Amino acid sequence: MKLHERIEGRLREFVDRQPMFFVATAPLAADGHVNVSPRGIPGTFAVLDDHTFAWLDGTGSGSETVAHLRENGRITVMFCAFEGAPNIVRFHGTGRVVTRYDDEYPALAARFTDVPGARAVIVVDVERVSDSCGWGVPLMSYEGERDLVGPYFERKGEAGQREYRRRKNRTSIDGLPAYDVDPVDTPAT
Repeated sequence: MKLHERIEGRLREFVDRQPMFFVATAPLAADGHVNVSPRGIPGTFAVLDDHTFAWLDGTGSGSETVAHLRENGRITVMFCAFEGAPNIVRFHGTGRVVTRYDDEYPALAARFTDVPGARAVIVVDVERVSDSCGWGVPLMSYEGERDLVGPYFERKGEAGQREYRRRKNRTSIDGLPAYDVDPVDTPAT
């Protein structure tokens, strides 16, 4: 393993080429569930500068990352090569959730491809950058994207997306507050 001062050069090029990455977070409680999530919709993640990584967070079946970041901020982001030379890159840092209702959201979200159901931008202040061999990672071929989540949330519309998040994203599996910022829709008068 090698530590790096910043995300630059070959590390940044490696990250930019990857079709997906993994995010790991955990609650403070020792009996809480550690969460690992894959991410990889094209155009929704990027290195913003030498010490900042971010992604457009879409609505999903859960909200563990949001809950854990709200509670303690700890996060690890991992990229690994499934093609070419073996390599694993990890960013350890502190993450924060910028919801679609926050003033900072439009400027951050503009850096990414617009995705139906986007609920936040996750910004990671990277404190530790490392890379190591990926000898244990299998070689696999990239076949393409699954075009399911976009059309699903597009059909729901904005009100349907908010309702989905209120039903499935308000708390984590451990009961922590998660994505609980959607306003309650009021009937038109």
